[in-house]
Amino acid sequence: MTAVAGVRPLLDGYHRADGKHIRISAREGSLFAKQVAGDFNPIHDEDSKRFCVPGDLLFALAVSRYGVREHMDFRFAGMVGDGVALCFPEAVGSAGSVVNEQGKPLLEMTFGGAGRGEQDFSEALIRQYVAFSGQNFPHILVPLLADNGVMINPDRPLVIYESMALSFDALDFNQPQLVLSGSSIAVNGKRGDVRLDFDIHGSTGKVGSGSKKLAIGGLLPYDEARMNVVIDAFVIRKENWQPGSV
Repeated sequence: MTAVAGVRPLLDGYHRADGKHIRISAREGSLFAKQVAGDFNPIHDEDSKRFCVPGDLLFALAVSRYGVREHMDFRFAGMVGDGVALCFPEAVGSAGSVVNEQGKPLLEMTFGGAGRGEQDFSEALIRQYVAFSGQNFPHILVPLLADNGVMINPDRPLVIYESMALSFDALDFNQPQLVLSGSSIAVNGKRGDVRLDFDIHGSTGKVGSGSKKLAIGGLLPYDEARMNVVIDAFVIRKENWQPGSV
């Protein structure tokens, strides 16, 4: 599968080409998380000591370059920091990896089935996926964690993207929409492994499904009052955020 020529305006301003490499600064990654995905995870803040590039931005760049396939799996093999040089393969067949300058895989990709390469179609799917992904907190994660008696550590929140998979019955549809179909968490001490399942709908009905896996570190016993303070602060931060304040 050859890279699709050009990059849609959707991703302009959120990365830069540097010869054979792509680099994403902390500011670019933070802007994408907030402006496109609506994701205010502190780990994507420009000034965070633990800053990492949003996984959704790497996913978006891959789909923009290679188009959409009937079966797509993405696994994050390492966190991408500020300005890391990324090498996307010129073409991928059934599998490929995005690596750093030392050749270490950071994003492993697996593809199967028919493909569709129109940029408008790829962009529509990207927008829908990252918007769905950005709603994880608090709408999906908080009720899930509460039901299992645990919560994110407000002082050191750590939510890491591990992988996602999308599977389509066919690609002859438009107007993709993602709808949560299920969620689960496996708690092991202070770690929680979360799986979010979703259905993909097109203009004619359900056209596919997918899943997203997250790892949460530093879990604490659930405290409703403390969690409500965290949610209120998150909502205020999101409502008051301006690009110049990153």
